Amino acid sequence: MNDKTTNPGLQASLKSADTEEWIDLLFYRPIGYRWALLFKKLGISPNAITIASIFLGVAAGILFYYNNLWINVAGMCLLVWANMYDSADGQLARMTGQKSELGRILDGVSGDFWFIAIYVAICLRLTPEWSWWIWVLAATAGFFHGKQAAMADYYRNIHLFFLKGKSGSELDNSVQQWAIYYSLSWKKDFIRKLFLWFYSGYTHSQEQLSPRFQRFFALLRTRYGDTMPPAIAQEFRLGSLPLMKYTNILSFNTRVVALFISILIDQPWLYFVFELTVLNGLLVYMVWKHESWSGYLYRKIQHES
Repeated sequence: MNDKTTNPGLQASLKSADTEEWIDLLFYRPIGYRWALLFKKLGISPNAITIASIFLGVAAGILFYYNNLWINVAGMCLLVWANMYDSADGQLARMTGQKSELGRILDGVSGDFWFIAIYVAICLRLTPEWSWWIWVLAATAGFFHGKQAAMADYYRNIHLFFLKGKSGSELDNSVQQWAIYYSLSWKKDFIRKLFLWFYSGYTHSQEQLSPRFQRFFALLRTRYGDTMPPAIAQEFRLGSLPLMKYTNILSFNTRVVALFISILIDQPWLYFVFELTVLNGLLVYMVWKHESWSGYLYRKIQHES
């Protein structure tokens, strides 16, 4: 707790106080910061830490296959450890300026590897009882998991854009990403072009679920270019700030608490139900509120002109 309020190094390693969850501020960020300091002394790069987190998260998922409480608890510990590293890699990158496109790729897919392993392990564990129905349930939950995580990430980056500007956000648009994709050669830039194929589609899917924001943002760009009037940025931030708690719920901590509880009571299928009901309900509410706010500001700016 003291680190959060008095340690300037820790504060500098955070994205912003607006977008941080209390569990992260109390636990993951202080521990991640200490890991980052250690890795900095050892000369270990953020990308290496991300790769380590992938191995830890996948190993955690594999341990959820076993119907054994202590093996499952070991998996929970590994998943927490993986998330510590996931925090540390970003903190180290911000501390040292070691930001790269590869780092963004790895950071973006690391959690996907964790949860793919978790989903597959749970399905294999429950197949003798559920047959192929558990795979259908898991696939449906996984599809919506992707939507939940994508929009949570998108709204955080939108908020950071209005708070810190382009340099403090990873907000992208699909048109620019597709332009970069088509400018590359499969022969010379295979890995980057492959990533951009997925990433451009991912960004486009985020934009499709936020049409009113796209209209509002396009109006701002037309009127003001890249220089956002501070009053408009501040007003948008005030309306967006209450939604940040929902972006955090739809990310890692709440999701993992539900996962751990379902495993501890030996009913892991309940985790999929939690995603399809509670988390989907929050997703719909979050999108509706964000779109309503974007529509209101669009009309206000139009009226003022």
